[in-house]
Amino acid sequence: MAEPQLSVRSAKARDLAHRLARRENRSIADVVERALESYEIREAGREPASDFYARLAASSSTDIDLEAVIKEGRPVHLGPDL
Repeated sequence: MAEPQLSVRSAKARDLAHRLARRENRSIADVVERALESYEIREAGREPASDFYARLAASSSTDIDLEAVIKEGRPVHLGPDL
């Protein structure tokens, strides 16, 4: 049974895939698969910044005083015991 094929109409993309395949000593299909997987991990998994900040604002209804939180967790050092 024949393998599925991907047709790319961009000469630039085809030339780049061929050049990378020769340089990496890999098949063109492997180069394209790895590039698309990398793109998916890098780009597709991100949510837009506006959605992130809206979700963040909705989940935390009050502002936090960071200075107070730090002071609460910092024990006072009584100095060296002489």
